[in-house]
Amino acid sequence: MKPGATGIVRILRACGYSWRGLAAAWRHEAAFRQEAVLAAVLVPLGAWLGADGVERALLAGSVLLVLVVELLNSAVEAVVDRIGSEPHELSGRAKDLGSAAVFVALAGVVLVWGLILVPRWL
Repeated sequence: MKPGATGIVRILRACGYSWRGLAAAWRHEAAFRQEAVLAAVLVPLGAWLGADGVERALLAGSVLLVLVVELLNSAVEAVVDRIGSEPHELSGRAKDLGSAAVFVALAGVVLVWGLILVPRWL
């Protein structure tokens, strides 16, 4: 086990690292900003439109999952860019896979919201 902070100090430091990551994503990633604004609208809307706790969790959770995947995609892109700027097949593949993951998460939002809300309106 590596030495370091334990207990509440470790938790507080972890919260600080997380806050720095969110701030960096907001500052440097336009896609994250767009998705965060969308989440600020859709999460409360999902809480309001969901008929029960499960529906509310699915509606809100699917949107929050997009933010998680976008953060991971941004992390992959940052590491790839750190390694080098010259074109490389694996670098391009890593970035494309991250982008595809965001696309699948967004498709999940459409699927979940559609399966829950469309039957009510038909």
